[in-house]
Amino acid sequence: MAANSSNTGSKTSSSGGGGKQSGPSAEQVVATFQRMRQEQRNMASKAAELEMDINEHSLVIDTLKEVDSSRKCFRLVGGVLVERTVKEVLPALENNKEQISKVIETINTQMQAKGRELTEYRERYNIRLVGEGEGEGQGQSAAPSGNSEGGGSKSGAGVLVS
Repeated sequence: MAANSSNTGSKTSSSGGGGKQSGPSAEQVVATFQRMRQEQRNMASKAAELEMDINEHSLVIDTLKEVDSSRKCFRLVGGVLVERTVKEVLPALENNKEQISKVIETINTQMQAKGRELTEYRERYNIRLVGEGEGEGQGQSAAPSGNSEGGGSKSGAGVLVS
């Protein structure tokens, strides 16, 4: 009946979870590690997107500083194009740019914390990335956000993540 469901690859005894003496399985370790790496990648992607927004804001701010402050300009607010003057729009753009910078700082702090968490997780479960080198001491402090993705396989005493 239920004997064939989700027991493949399991190393627990037939008493389905009374005590986890050996910890999570290799598949669970790899899945958690991949999820954590993806979270860090998503943060980096969001930070890059916000950096591009800051560059756009800077370009517009520099352009508007050179024109007359009473000149009409148009601004997209919540999907609606509104007519304002440069004098009204410029402070709002500068404020938005500052707010975006603060968000980027927060994301970078979170990415660093996630990087430390990933490193601790790698050390705890002896996770090695493909192409990292076969020596155990070699590359242990390497950045955990490698370019390769995919499943993993067991190798020796640790987990090899491709």
